[in-house]
Amino acid sequence: MEWTFNSYHTLILATLVLLLGKALVNKIKFLRDFNIPDPVVGGLVAAVVLYGIHLAFGNTFSFDSSIRNAFMLVFFSSIGLSADFSRLRAGGKPLVVFLVLVSVFILVQNVVGIGLASLLGLDPLLGLITGSITLTGGHGTAGAWGEIFENKYHINGAVTLGMASATFGLVAGGLIGGPVARRLIQKHLKMKNLNAPQHIDDEQSRVYQFEGPEQTRLITATSAVETMALFAACLSFAHIMTGVFKGAVFELPTFVWALFGGVVLRNVLVNAFNVKMFDRAIDVFGNASLSLFLAMAFLSLKLWELAGLAGPVLIILAVQTVVMILYASYVTFRLMGKDYDAAILAAGHCGFGMGATPTAIANMQVVTEKFGPSHKAFLIVPMVGAFFIDLVNAAVLQFFASLSFLH
Repeated sequence: MEWTFNSYHTLILATLVLLLGKALVNKIKFLRDFNIPDPVVGGLVAAVVLYGIHLAFGNTFSFDSSIRNAFMLVFFSSIGLSADFSRLRAGGKPLVVFLVLVSVFILVQNVVGIGLASLLGLDPLLGLITGSITLTGGHGTAGAWGEIFENKYHINGAVTLGMASATFGLVAGGLIGGPVARRLIQKHLKMKNLNAPQHIDDEQSRVYQFEGPEQTRLITATSAVETMALFAACLSFAHIMTGVFKGAVFELPTFVWALFGGVVLRNVLVNAFNVKMFDRAIDVFGNASLSLFLAMAFLSLKLWELAGLAGPVLIILAVQTVVMILYASYVTFRLMGKDYDAAILAAGHCGFGMGATPTAIANMQVVTEKFGPSHKAFLIVPMVGAFFIDLVNAAVLQFFASLSFLH
């Protein structure tokens, strides 16, 4: 028997998951010390409860995906709407260096996946599914490439395997990011807890976007409505462009178009028409959408699919998790400067290198709430993780899929 939850019930459950996660983090010292985000904690508890019901009674659960996707698009739109060109230029060399490091890691992920799949007697193409297709790419990329592998390369169950692997990555990315940053900060920087400011003014709000979700941001009903209109424009643009470019060589996910639409809309309105953007309202909607999206994503996890993964595939994913931790700790951290910003960037890299950009932001938020702000990391990670990396991943996957020895 399948229990189906419509958009209203899904939203209600997501808010309960967030409240549960916040309560558990406040009560359990271990979760606070290792900087595990509230949505990850509450979401995992909910997923385990649903898994228990599935084992006991055989029930499956279906949650409305449209509202989850809408919150995801609002989150990425908020990144675009806050990204004026002057701030992007401010990213400068560190942004380019981080993009190169992340791009190299995509190659590492696929080499590790293909190599282990071959050693374990699996089809080498399964190494791509347990590589950047699902880990850097996430569920959307997993679904798209899974269909290609099933139809073109006749790999049965590629979509299911991809979804299960992406689920594993989402969970792992949310669990390792905070502890990795905490270890780097305490071992290399010897930092104690800092307190970020509890109130920021209108000018500072751009700088602090996503850094302090609990910080007070004063908005009005008018600014909220006008901001929702901007989000509506971004979402409409995203759906139109997704349809226009469907089937193209480098078909982009809808959320990339939402982010791109936000960037264009902001810079045209600000620079061409001198429109004042309500950054505080954008921040509030963006942070709320991020939390709700993550809660719904964890609610939708089918842990019984993970439980059904073959042993060799679990071995590959476990090794990929260790490789991610080592790369973030010894490559990303060191080459980004071995400072506090580099530690936060390492946490973000764990988030979208194993799961998704929202997980990366949540990882960084929970660390900066304890140790203090990192403007550099919150400038670089959203743009690289949400936009550039999808283009790089698409190119890398096209290259690997074209290699004859994999077929």
